[in-house]
Amino acid sequence: MKPPRALLPSAARRFAAGLTGSDAVATATSLVDLGFRVTLEHCAGPSADRESAESSVQADLELLDLLHATGLACDTDVAVPLSAVGLLVDERLALDNASRLAAAAAQCGTTVTLEADDHVDVDALLRVLGEVRREWPGTAVAVRAALLRAEEDCAALAGSRVRLDRGGPREPGSVARTDPHAADLAYVRCLNLLLEADGAPVFATHDPRLLEIAGERARWFGRDPGEYELQLPLGVRTAERDRLAAAGDVVRVRAPYGPAWADRLDRVVERPADVALLLRGLVGRA
Repeated sequence: MKPPRALLPSAARRFAAGLTGSDAVATATSLVDLGFRVTLEHCAGPSADRESAESSVQADLELLDLLHATGLACDTDVAVPLSAVGLLVDERLALDNASRLAAAAAQCGTTVTLEADDHVDVDALLRVLGEVRREWPGTAVAVRAALLRAEEDCAALAGSRVRLDRGGPREPGSVARTDPHAADLAYVRCLNLLLEADGAPVFATHDPRLLEIAGERARWFGRDPGEYELQLPLGVRTAERDRLAAAGDVVRVRAPYGPAWADRLDRVVERPADVALLLRGLVGRA
């Protein structure tokens, strides 16, 4: 029988780490061997009941065990959308499950990064994060700069482990900056807030201009490589990724895996035009 990753369409293998935890670990191993750090996300879609939430938790626990067993834990963390672990069912369920994963990650020597899929979930995300960090303060959180509230959230979270995403074009204008230039400016303001505080922020974008600005601002704030990271999606602008790493930046690669990996592409794109580029497999060649 062919390994599960071979069952993915050839174009998909560029952007996804496969269908199973073993596939994801194999991809992470290859990337770490090349000098990158990695974020893995098991993609199975939002959980509509306790059973599916538990299934997602078990997939993440198995992944954490594999990362520990293969010695990848110190270079690889796990992204956890709260919708996958029960937020749509009950916030308390999501909190309990996020706490379980944060505890397991700490035991394995790595971290988890909690995320919200939608702007309506951000308040719940921050409540869950606050409770989880009481016992597991190294738990990371994702903030999307395009949201109007992003600067306030970054100011409150500065000094802790934050991954700054630019944010895709899905959110309505009532809660987000839909103009690309305005979203870019907000991203820069947010990264300044994170860099002027303690902590090791992760700047997630595949926009070369924002990547360059992040590096320049980090140097202005006196940050050495390793005191911040640059993150790009798997298969996207690989030449830029390699150039940044060769120049001395610490670069992290985000790799989705699992049955619903394609549904997460909207978390990768930063502008509507990126969708066509991704589907045509041209982003990494630009």
